[in-house]
Amino acid sequence: MSNKAAVMTGLNVIEIQDRPVPVAGPGQAIVRPISVGVCGSDVAYFHLGRIGNYIVTGDIILGHEVAGDVESVGEGVTNVKPGDRVAIEPGTPCRQCADCLKGNYHLCPDLVFMATPPYDGCLVQQMALDARTLFPIPDSMTYEQGALIEPLSVGLWGAHRANLQPGDHVLVTGAGPVGLLAAEVAKALGAADVVVSDVSEFRLGLAAKHGFECETPDSPVDRRFDVLLECSGAEGVLANGLARLGNAGRAAMIGLHKSPALSLPLASLNPQELTIALINRYNGTWPIGIALAASGRVNLDDFVTDEFTLSQTAEALNNTSTNPKALKAIIHPQEL
Repeated sequence: MSNKAAVMTGLNVIEIQDRPVPVAGPGQAIVRPISVGVCGSDVAYFHLGRIGNYIVTGDIILGHEVAGDVESVGEGVTNVKPGDRVAIEPGTPCRQCADCLKGNYHLCPDLVFMATPPYDGCLVQQMALDARTLFPIPDSMTYEQGALIEPLSVGLWGAHRANLQPGDHVLVTGAGPVGLLAAEVAKALGAADVVVSDVSEFRLGLAAKHGFECETPDSPVDRRFDVLLECSGAEGVLANGLARLGNAGRAAMIGLHKSPALSLPLASLNPQELTIALINRYNGTWPIGIALAASGRVNLDDFVTDEFTLSQTAEALNNTSTNPKALKAIIHPQEL
């Protein structure tokens, strides 16, 4: 039995290679990834070879937004069984350090996170995983929707960190996959209204189709907000969004900014006693995300715009730069 993988062997280079067939150890499960979403981080590693302090120094398998099938399980595994369809949380913590024991497992200094150097991701046909990172999905949910639980989790954690409450007026800046999913989360959590801001007519069209009020930076709506979910990472957007919050407003900086230092007018914002939360992945969001998607409270329609086979991985990673109507590309590792 072969185990094909799409391996990044250099900048802008993907090779299909054979990898060893994994065997499940105690507490592990062997999973066959079926659908893998392309994230902006995958694209950055592919083109630039780094994100901040995370630098690609050798061959690496990309991909961390994933759903698949459980093929076999090792000793002691009780939460999943062979044949289960699962969405996969891509980070495995040590579960023993101070952060893990305090419940902050997503801040574990030894977190093994898929497709983050030096760790491989899930663009491979079989992989061994800690079974505790696997969450069964219902038959009504597609594998593509299961893969979207990862970016949905980013939105969920951002809403949590911003203490989003029912009745809040919410501004979401950036209508990429995470921004649109964050808007869906805000709506599901009872926001009074959600305004989505972006420069892309195509993405604002998708936001409008999902029932959100839309604006462009050049033509903003004229009102104050309780919560800002900043998902663009674009220069100046966080500062502009903070200026639109009312007293005791809360903001979550979800989009990763390229600049290591941000200029914020804190002196002028201080009288409003705003709260700014930083986001590092997520914590405990998979069961909530699956429940929201399965119930229809979060609408995952229209997010997947392009699909590729494993041998088309490079094309998938170039998709957002070559297709102006691309939102989320999905790679199917079992299809060569």
